[in-house]
Amino acid sequence: MKATVLHWLAHGLVTLVVVAASLAAYDRWVLRPTLVVGVVDVAEVYRAKEAEFTQILTKTLSQPSSEEDRQKALSMAKTFAQRLPAALDELPRECGCLVLLKTAVAGPTPNTVDLTAQLRRKVETP
Repeated sequence: MKATVLHWLAHGLVTLVVVAASLAAYDRWVLRPTLVVGVVDVAEVYRAKEAEFTQILTKTLSQPSSEEDRQKALSMAKTFAQRLPAALDELPRECGCLVLLKTAVAGPTPNTVDLTAQLRRKVETP
């Protein structure tokens, strides 16, 4: 009977070690990567583009903008308006994470990744 109890204790200990190792592996390679949160400051990207459009339209006070400049700014604005939603849709797939507005996150964490620069590159006009 004593051998049976030791056998069951050894079996239980091996089971406990295997389960603990499995849970640790699951946490390390499956769960933690999904906890990454990408943040993006859309307002910053929008303000930068708006400043670029404004600069084209108001080169200098002494030299008013031409019709060509207006058309260029309008074309850039249209391109930006088309690229922004598409770029925002692509970000979660590329980083494999949840993407939130930067203003929706109270504070950065070790799992927070700033994707603003990546968004800015996606909406740049060539």
